[in-house]
Amino acid sequence: MSELEELQKKVRKLNSRAGNAKMELHDLAEDLPVNWTEIRAVAERTYAVFAELEAAKAELAALEGV
Repeated sequence: MSELEELQKKVRKLNSRAGNAKMELHDLAEDLPVNWTEIRAVAERTYAVFAELEAAKAELAALEGV
């Protein structure tokens, strides 16, 4: 598998993880004040996956020459 294909696969996986993290954060917000102590942990996980996704997208764009 080429480097481009591997990076495209990574971006797809990260997109899926980011979507799941977004939904987890959304569900937590809807249920507040229940489980309010989980806000920081869920938000940090969501932030981390979106940061990783953004970096991978930038890397992919550079590799594709966009």
